[in-house]
Amino acid sequence: MSPLTAQLDLPPGVHAPATARRTLIAVLVGWGFRDEVWLEQVALIVSELVTNAVRHGGGCLSLAAEAHDGRVLLSVADGSSVVPRERIPDESGGRGLAVIEALSARWGVRHHQGGKQVWVELTPYRG
Repeated sequence: MSPLTAQLDLPPGVHAPATARRTLIAVLVGWGFRDEVWLEQVALIVSELVTNAVRHGGGCLSLAAEAHDGRVLLSVADGSSVVPRERIPDESGGRGLAVIEALSARWGVRHHQGGKQVWVELTPYRG
């Protein structure tokens, strides 16, 4: 079976994380991913990715998803080339990358059209 793919341009600003979450979960359910616990983890990961892109990236934002053989790869692109780094959490944030690392199989960053793309390989779906 060939990979399933989806691409979504996101509105800038505070509504982007909710839009990304809602749309991605609908896409994944349509692709046959229905385990609620797994989907909740995916929703949290995409919220963190998009929130980081809104807060620290700027420019045009996009979300991409690819699924193949129970594996799902997500990526969020933004207009900043500054690579995210973990920091000591405080009242203004700093927990996003730790959450992503804890809930995913692996993650990384690559250059993308003058900005960056943060990608996450989700833990394999066992539904």
